[in-house]
Amino acid sequence: MATITRVDDPTDPRIDDYRDLTHSDRRPDRPGGRGLVIAEGVVVVRRLLDSPYPLRSLLGVPRRIAELADDLSGLDVPAYEADADTMATAVGFHLNRGVLAVADRAPEPDPVALVRDARVVAVLEGVNDHENLGALFRNAAALGVDAVLLGPHCSDPLYRRSVRVSMGHVLRVPFGPLTGDWPASLDILRANGFRVAALTPAPDAVPIGAAGLVGERVALLLGAEGPGLTDDALAAADVRVSIPMASGVDSLNVATAAAIAFHAVAAP
Repeated sequence: MATITRVDDPTDPRIDDYRDLTHSDRRPDRPGGRGLVIAEGVVVVRRLLDSPYPLRSLLGVPRRIAELADDLSGLDVPAYEADADTMATAVGFHLNRGVLAVADRAPEPDPVALVRDARVVAVLEGVNDHENLGALFRNAAALGVDAVLLGPHCSDPLYRRSVRVSMGHVLRVPFGPLTGDWPASLDILRANGFRVAALTPAPDAVPIGAAGLVGERVALLLGAEGPGLTDDALAAADVRVSIPMASGVDSLNVATAAAIAFHAVAAP
């Protein structure tokens, strides 16, 4: 059973991992970043507990720690109980969800290992909004996407906001960087039997339902909201596909577009 300890002092060094998250929860490649994985709320904490990320500790109000008692029964980690005001002072903001958990990062998988047994993968280029990224991972988990590969200029999926918006599903969907020169690195997918389909609103793109992708190994290539995919990425795809839309609407939020595309190709 996790060791439950009462904490009444917000400066207690045992909860330093949670201190002032409005400043210290940064990507590890930014100054001051520590590379921790932070989960908020009972549902997301449970997904962290069931993930490959090594748990360091929990911090929560007594009611939320009690809700997690069964989940913590086989774990040898510290769980710190505090009242809401103590938590808010330590964390830097009032936490409505009442519980946090912190874990270390797991090693990044090799992209070839990620796609070896996959049928549908998402490949992202320049998706740098944390909320869009979190929503995209939640959609990927719900709609049968086996893995996500990160091309250049993508945000960190394990940034605290992305984890929260994904409802913890970023901790379930395997992901890793697509290494090598971009977009030549897409050849890794073709070498493993994937057809690379670039999502674009261009008028000459094939409607996704008519592209013959269902049942095939498909890599869906998605770009940042606004600029979309670069010309080089579009040129490197095997096929360019679009989502038919009503007149007067030329594009969708990237996470919404991804959900429609995932549903179209990841048939059960």
